[in-house]
Amino acid sequence: MRNIRWSMVFYVFLGLVIFVGLAMLMSLVSKKDSQQLCKELKVVVEGKETFIDQQDISKMIDQKFGSVVGKDLAGIKVQQIEEAIEMLPYVSNAEVHLDMDGTMQVTVQQREVVLRVINKAGREYYVDRSGKKVPVTLKYVPHVMVANGNISEGYKQPLEMVESKLVQDLVRIAGHVRGDNLWENQIVQIFVNEQRDIELIPRVGREVLVIGSADSLDYKLRRLEVYYKNILPKVGSEAYEKVNVKYGGQIICERRGNWFIDSLQMKINMKN
Repeated sequence: MRNIRWSMVFYVFLGLVIFVGLAMLMSLVSKKDSQQLCKELKVVVEGKETFIDQQDISKMIDQKFGSVVGKDLAGIKVQQIEEAIEMLPYVSNAEVHLDMDGTMQVTVQQREVVLRVINKAGREYYVDRSGKKVPVTLKYVPHVMVANGNISEGYKQPLEMVESKLVQDLVRIAGHVRGDNLWENQIVQIFVNEQRDIELIPRVGREVLVIGSADSLDYKLRRLEVYYKNILPKVGSEAYEKVNVKYGGQIICERRGNWFIDSLQMKINMKN
């Protein structure tokens, strides 16, 4: 008995007591969790758009999974609910959390669209930042750039990717213009003409701004800035029908009316 280390026995006993206590506590918590009923459904919809709202999400959950209020928390199919919400074309992400107080919280992030396309057949669709197509709805019309004209690419199903370089260019232009203090206020529409050149329709002035494609977009917009700052104040807004920066190193201005200069073209060297 003299060789028994009572301090070691004490610590072993204390460890067993703590282990048993924790096991009992976890058992009680698990039992409470399995018996806890859902008392409330909270839906939070985030994002700049308002394609959907809290009622839309709540209604969809009720229709697909039944009313969650009154159900055992352990029986709620959280992952399936998240996946079902993310299948909605206006949703980019969804997260569902169950709280110990009986609250089921659903957080939904909406897609942010940057362009509305109206193709030559009159078919309309939105395109989001990731290049996915989003269907048009009468419930909400976002304030985004509209592109129309000689656009062939249509719309088959929600969230399909943009395929043609032309529409990819249109999305790129709309994304570039958005947030730019000068061009967001000045450009109101994008048009694709019969030659499949991209034209920008300005808010102020009657001239059409031809850029051709989104290649070298920054360079083309800088040349248009030169036009607005150095040329337009001298000739006025009625002088030109088109201002073309499609070709590198020059601005080509086509006169309006019967009078002309340099075969209806004014070429301005941009090297200096």
